[in-house]
Amino acid sequence: MNDHTTGTSPEHDGDREELARLLPAPAGRDLPHEQHLRRKELLMHHIDRDQATRATRAIRTGPARRLLRPALLAPATALTLACALAAGAVLNGGDGESAGTAPHRAAADMRPVAALLGRISDAAARRDTPTVRDDQFVYAREKTRGADLTSGKAVLGPLLDRETWIAQQPGPLHKLGLIREDGETFPLNADFGDTDGTPAGLGRPTYRWLGSLPTDPDALLAYLYARTPHAEGRGRDQAVFEQIGSLLGGMMPPRTAAALYQAAARIPGVTPAPQARDAIGRRGLGIARDDTRYGVRTEWVFDAEDFSFLGSRSYLTKDTSYGKTGTLLSSEAELELGVVDKAGQEPAHRERIPSAPRS
Repeated sequence: MNDHTTGTSPEHDGDREELARLLPAPAGRDLPHEQHLRRKELLMHHIDRDQATRATRAIRTGPARRLLRPALLAPATALTLACALAAGAVLNGGDGESAGTAPHRAAADMRPVAALLGRISDAAARRDTPTVRDDQFVYAREKTRGADLTSGKAVLGPLLDRETWIAQQPGPLHKLGLIREDGETFPLNADFGDTDGTPAGLGRPTYRWLGSLPTDPDALLAYLYARTPHAEGRGRDQAVFEQIGSLLGGMMPPRTAAALYQAAARIPGVTPAPQARDAIGRRGLGIARDDTRYGVRTEWVFDAEDFSFLGSRSYLTKDTSYGKTGTLLSSEAELELGVVDKAGQEPAHRERIPSAPRS
């Protein structure tokens, strides 16, 4: 008699292979890079709150979206959403995007989005941005909100106030800065895995490191395609688009900002988004890309007058068990940027981003 529990029967081997083929891949493997970071950051955020309450050392991760972009901190995605989205992608055959799409496919593109990003790039190149020293901190104030999915439905949370002070020292750091959210202040420390500290780079984009990036758009795009973390089942075009989005809104050299926008224009699938709004309702010029595999659209919002970065948002583009098409997952609004000498300081001179809603 064959041992059914060990699967020595060829018939049962075939059955198990067929079941494995039909079942969706494990969530941890198919989870989009940005949404994995959101889930990880939410977990660490709760750990920080618990440890801060007990007056012990808070431990945080160092995600790509300018260390602490609101979309990463917001509880916009849970493991259950990842399972549902991954299953849907299997049933729908995925998004058809090659995992190794070459960036040069759109190098000579004359789409409307290229013209719009060209204007945004020109404005960024002309913007008077202060130089940040290695011993200083970049200050940012923003509004953010996200959807909590732990109940099985997308429940939009309140609009939160957030301030961050990000250290600019180039070497690997254990103390990365501070975050203040709704009046509570927590330290930003290196990730669990960074035992030697977090170095400057995509995961901790300092002003100096950003200034070291190629300013030729094609060279910069090639760099990002080569360095953006890979995730199984994740299209490279979408991953690089989100990687560029992780760098927006921070303090960077004007030439770097200009090159990033020109590089984004070369990514296939990037389109204008005329109805884009940020977390506080400011309507502006939108740049978007759809992650068709997971049914999520990511939008960047820019001021229609001076082309400054206002914020971003992500929402469902198809009906799921968590909500209907258009359900908001996360949004942010950039309000102020500045440079200070110490974490926790208020900047004497700061860049104020237009705050009145535009219609």
